[in-house]
Amino acid sequence: MRFLPVFLDLRAGPLVLVGQGELALAKLRVLLAAGARIRWYAFDRDAALRDMAPLGEAALSQIDLTDADPLHDDWQGAIAVLCAGAGERGPAVAERARHAGLPVNVMDDLAHSTFISPAIVDRGDVVVAIGTSGTSPVVARRLRERIEAALPGRIGELASFIGQRRKAFHARIGDFPLRRRFWERVIDGPIGNLVLAGKPREAEAALNAIDDPSAYAVADRKGFVTLVGAGPGDPDLLTIKALRALQDADIVFYDELVSPEILDRIRRDAARMPVGRRVGKPGIGQDEIHRLLIEAANDGKRAVRLKGGDPFIFGRGGEEIEALRAAGVAYAVVPGITAGIGAAAASEVPLTFRHEALRITLLTAHKAKDAEAVDWSALTDQKMTVVVYMGMTAAATIRGGLLAAGRPATTPVGVFARATRTDAKSVVGTLDQLPELAAQVDGGPAILIIGDVVAHSAPWRDAQLQQILSTFQIAAE
Repeated sequence: MRFLPVFLDLRAGPLVLVGQGELALAKLRVLLAAGARIRWYAFDRDAALRDMAPLGEAALSQIDLTDADPLHDDWQGAIAVLCAGAGERGPAVAERARHAGLPVNVMDDLAHSTFISPAIVDRGDVVVAIGTSGTSPVVARRLRERIEAALPGRIGELASFIGQRRKAFHARIGDFPLRRRFWERVIDGPIGNLVLAGKPREAEAALNAIDDPSAYAVADRKGFVTLVGAGPGDPDLLTIKALRALQDADIVFYDELVSPEILDRIRRDAARMPVGRRVGKPGIGQDEIHRLLIEAANDGKRAVRLKGGDPFIFGRGGEEIEALRAAGVAYAVVPGITAGIGAAAASEVPLTFRHEALRITLLTAHKAKDAEAVDWSALTDQKMTVVVYMGMTAAATIRGGLLAAGRPATTPVGVFARATRTDAKSVVGTLDQLPELAAQVDGGPAILIIGDVVAHSAPWRDAQLQQILSTFQIAAE
């Protein structure tokens, strides 16, 4: 994040606007709608007066139009400087603003700006600002359109309703977590719905009828645990339901494989506790995880058990819900994209393919390491795709077991590390090369995919192309 979102208090002083034409007018309309006072340095006063006429008398009272030189005029009291349609004067104005210690924005000129103007969703007291670090205003506008469509029309009225009564109720609720729970119940319940329906008087009456706000905050409040699948790593692959759970959680118990980008989606004031472990490294133990989940629920907290991939694919989610069920704790499960599916999709590996791959087997490396416990003959069917989880350290055992059982050494395989993340790496080859391929991806977590379908993948096509190019290069030499 290069630019920190900040909201200026427009009552603190006027804004300086330098420029003329359609760009300046567009900026004026936004500033006037926000209630700003504006000191407008226009280069052609008569043209500026003509442009101002359609804005109305009320708007004109907010504008101090001047044809003075913005490089030498008094900016006393100004809180920020904007250049829109300023042309060649923009950089000089920006330089003066910097020396004066004022934030400055020169439209479409990041080099001379200390802040940028975001796309804005305006719902009164609720204002959403969307920025793209100045790189793509069109993307920001598209996001604004989506947010506009998603927000209730009276969401600003709800914020104002709460804001006018917040201090009075906080004086009656001493505990901060209880305050948050109180307002969550107000917003999510009938009172909030009345405000959003345009019935503020009925909402006011219902709010005033609450005799004990602290008791109201915890009434019928029971602890709850949600097992959430975090997917393979890309935060955009989280489901909407998963995002909602992360935003509602009081505490999140997360695995080590959950990416930092996904952890950033957790509500800022929620407690976080790492409880996962990596292969070969000690963790706190599954029984201790069960105890922590049950304890959080018994304390009335909304707990999330955040697990990489899907909770029910080698995630021990089944064990956790059995423990919760035995303890009488309410729970829910939010599925996630399992790592095998994520890795296959990211690298264009069709795990099934008509007439070629009719079955899929999911295997965990914990099982593969115990070579005697694996029926390798069941995995030699060439129309079966084998997907191995946590298989980096067991690559040699897997190769040996499959080759000994009769799977061809030329079977296509792929090692897909950190799939869907920005540092993802894929290496493809044949079954007899599997341990060497696993060593090339610079660490896990990784998924191994074994089967003819790997030859349809994007990495396989790229490898084939590189081989052809190398052959031509050798021939040319």
